[in-house]
Amino acid sequence: MTNPFSGATQFLVGVQEELKSVAWPNRTELVGSLLVVFIGVVLMASFISVCNVVLSSVAHFLLR
Repeated sequence: MTNPFSGATQFLVGVQEELKSVAWPNRTELVGSLLVVFIGVVLMASFISVCNVVLSSVAHFLLR
């Protein structure tokens, strides 16, 4: 009989080998990426909020 966990073991060994070859970012790259994402989220949230207010005003005006 074969070991039922042999496939899982081979998978985890492969994952471990792949993670060794990953180029992990250093602290400055990580902080820079974090700032880009944070600014993008704030800008997108602002844009969606403005669109929401404008469209709500238009809908309210049209439904009067």
